[in-house]
Amino acid sequence: MAQKLQINPRKSASQERSRATVDALLEATTRVLIKEGYDRASTNRIAEVAGVSIGSLYQYFPSKEALVAAVIERHAQEISDVTRNALVKAAALPIEAAARQFVSVAIDGHRVNPKLHGVLAEQVPRVGRLENIEANVREGYALVRGYLEAHRDEIDVADLDLAAFVLVTVVEALTHAAVLRRPDILSDEKAGRFVDDVTRLLVRYLRTS
Repeated sequence: MAQKLQINPRKSASQERSRATVDALLEATTRVLIKEGYDRASTNRIAEVAGVSIGSLYQYFPSKEALVAAVIERHAQEISDVTRNALVKAAALPIEAAARQFVSVAIDGHRVNPKLHGVLAEQVPRVGRLENIEANVREGYALVRGYLEAHRDEIDVADLDLAAFVLVTVVEALTHAAVLRRPDILSDEKAGRFVDDVTRLLVRYLRTS
């Protein structure tokens, strides 16, 4: 039987000094992941970059996987802080404006430390399907599903669960690829065209007639 990865912190940081140590470790983990990659990252290397002893690291985190999980949690919260309010406000907009807002918000979310986002997109399976990442996806899906329900009379797609899945998946995939793989598409000259094209794609899917 494979050994279960230890991805939970050993203890929380309650005092200012301990919080500073944890912050230093998470910042170091982020730098090591971006510069050297997951496979070359190690607790020893992370402690070295953070400027703390390996013993101090193990006081808070039992493994490299636990550090990566904590970085993912923080990154997911940063993305949520950027996107949640804008998605909630989109609920009051007409379909085309709401679709445009959805695309723009997704771009903004992927622009939160895109280099880290790219690494974590590949490393999440190695540390387990973390609940906070899944919660962000479910929240976005629920907001889109609720919007479609409120505007049911204005769209032609009958299966709202399927429609929400298609919309979230398409926008996530396109904005992820644009920010991480083709940033030139989002240059000042082209960003508006990208948002226009993806918005048109969504609206045409929802309104087939």
